[in-house]
Amino acid sequence: MPVIGAHLLLYTPAPDELRRVLSEAFGWRSVDAGEGWLIFAAPPAELGVHPADRPRHELTLMCDDLEATVAELAARGITFAGEVQDAEFGTVATMMLPGEVPVLLYEPRHPTALDLVDE
Repeated sequence: MPVIGAHLLLYTPAPDELRRVLSEAFGWRSVDAGEGWLIFAAPPAELGVHPADRPRHELTLMCDDLEATVAELAARGITFAGEVQDAEFGTVATMMLPGEVPVLLYEPRHPTALDLVDE
């Protein structure tokens, strides 16, 4: 399967405190994606903490080659909302899973923490 991992996001009005808990209490290591944005190795996924006015979460899936993955998944019956798009963090496509559940699929161009999982 071409999906290589998951990038999970937690939104909180206290991002520094949550990052500290993930690092110190959970013992999860991280990479800096730039300007202090930590991406945590959370086997077998990643967890980034973003500031927000209210708590929430979001699921995104990552792949090595978005165009090929979209083609393969579409051939397996997965539908996509719109076209593949370029975003600051990578190329993206929105899968529409059963029940009209949108899930972002992307090919990252930022550092990922997946290589830290087995270190």
